[in-house]
Amino acid sequence: MRYFISDYSQGAHPDVLKALVETNFEHTDGYGLDVYCDNAASIIKSLIGKPDANIHFLVGGTPANVITIAATLKPYECVIAPHTSHIYMHETGAVEATGHKIYALDTEDGKLRPDMIQCVLDEFEDEHMTLPKLVYISNTTELGTIYKKSELEALSKFCKEKGLYLYLDGARLGSALTSPENDISIKDIANLVDAFYIGGTKNGTLFGEALIVLNDEINDHFRFYIKQNLGMLAKGRLLGVQFEALLKGGENSLLFKIAAHENNLAEKLRNGISDLGYEFLSESCTNQIFPILPKEKIAKLREEFLFEDWSSVDDPSKFAVRFVTGWGTTDDDINALLEALK
Repeated sequence: MRYFISDYSQGAHPDVLKALVETNFEHTDGYGLDVYCDNAASIIKSLIGKPDANIHFLVGGTPANVITIAATLKPYECVIAPHTSHIYMHETGAVEATGHKIYALDTEDGKLRPDMIQCVLDEFEDEHMTLPKLVYISNTTELGTIYKKSELEALSKFCKEKGLYLYLDGARLGSALTSPENDISIKDIANLVDAFYIGGTKNGTLFGEALIVLNDEINDHFRFYIKQNLGMLAKGRLLGVQFEALLKGGENSLLFKIAAHENNLAEKLRNGISDLGYEFLSESCTNQIFPILPKEKIAKLREEFLFEDWSSVDDPSKFAVRFVTGWGTTDDDINALLEALK
């Protein structure tokens, strides 16, 4: 069986696992107050060009989203997000369970734009409704698309003018930044949003995300929110060790090498599928691709490949599926899938 189900179906990249093994017998302080978390935080601050940034290491993407939103919003405030977003579609109402409504906007490419957000602001007028206060986006989006620099600049400017916080989910940020179509740097992102995170779980770690809070209003008593929302790992050094291994070397670090590998193989797969005459649900330029295949072909593929059914399409005889490349995906995997698609 060959796996295209996700970019976290394997364990850690060998270099990350090696770092964990080599430090296993050391004694350190707990709860993220150890030398490895300090080292990883210093690397991140240098990478993003923000020496005063607040860095918090968390165990996963859903905790990162829930904790950040809980720390940012008052009880009567709500989130604006794409209808395809992870917090709206794939987190079991975790954000809404904390009391914060998500106002989901329809978007064909998974991205938000100022005019879309303005429509929400026009509807929410008084104290009888929740008050929009935070805009949630992700890069890459759930459809594998990315934000251009001009798009993120426009969103940032709009949010500042309207008094909204802008939060970027970076579960696949490495893939976004190494996409051949990308024109934005991680330093640009740090200058344009109030908070974002660098995903580790989908980029070679066993688990973990590095949350960067750039707005001190959000960071106020942030560790209290982490603890209260079940996000504070006693053996926090496990996160620091992994992110130090993942990010040492800055722009030439393992994270970006892994992401480039994933994107390169996804591009090979995407081009091969296109050459075979198949269409796609979205114009992804990263490590997730969404071909539309005949249902009979999908059933046959499942004998050798593991992947996710994604969405119905207009043609009832076809369905959109998702193929994802990860750090362990090989050229042989891609060649085998393309051969099976013929």
